[in-house]
Amino acid sequence: MRDFLDPDVRAYLAVLAGPPDSFLDTVYRRSKADGVPAIDPEAARLLRLLARMVAARRVLEIGTGYGYSALNLASGMDDGGLIFTIEFRQARADIAREHFAQAGLADRVTVMIGDARRLVHKVAGPFDLILVDAGKQLLEPLHDRTVALLRPGGVLVTDNILWDGDVIPGFNPEPHHDRESTEAVVAHGRRLAADARLDTVCLPVGDGLALSIRRGE
Repeated sequence: MRDFLDPDVRAYLAVLAGPPDSFLDTVYRRSKADGVPAIDPEAARLLRLLARMVAARRVLEIGTGYGYSALNLASGMDDGGLIFTIEFRQARADIAREHFAQAGLADRVTVMIGDARRLVHKVAGPFDLILVDAGKQLLEPLHDRTVALLRPGGVLVTDNILWDGDVIPGFNPEPHHDRESTEAVVAHGRRLAADARLDTVCLPVGDGLALSIRRGE
């Protein structure tokens, strides 16, 4: 992952953040060791804060992985909060369920397995917070449905909006991702910025996060 921050600045911010939670750190390291996508720890801390800020009680996540993001979101929610998370791969979903059980969250996290383009129509809103961390070709097909599921004042979080710097012309002389996926990320970033239903800001946190607030009706 391309580092958008000066290393000294990143080191200073890491000191301010304090030591990581041991269980969350274990899940993150296991994800990285197995080549399973996991949101950057800095972005994960932001997710916890956002969940607290919006007093999230119902959260939808698209792209479970090993459960690292959902675990961070849950840590920012009240005990009665619920998370619905969608994962395409059965093996990853099984491991995520193990992690949720170990964290005492088995009754609060529902893991749905299959194609997110179909499953997003199986859940009912409104949601207080939605995290989209899915395959880049799914961003556009999922967009209208995820916005519709979000309550007014709720937050839509889209990960990888900077796509390791590949979306910035000349920033990465040797792009890490295929052209089709890069173009999909660029197009979706523009879609988020232009969507009149949303107020959006993009942050150079992790691999880039877009934070969008659903405007009132």
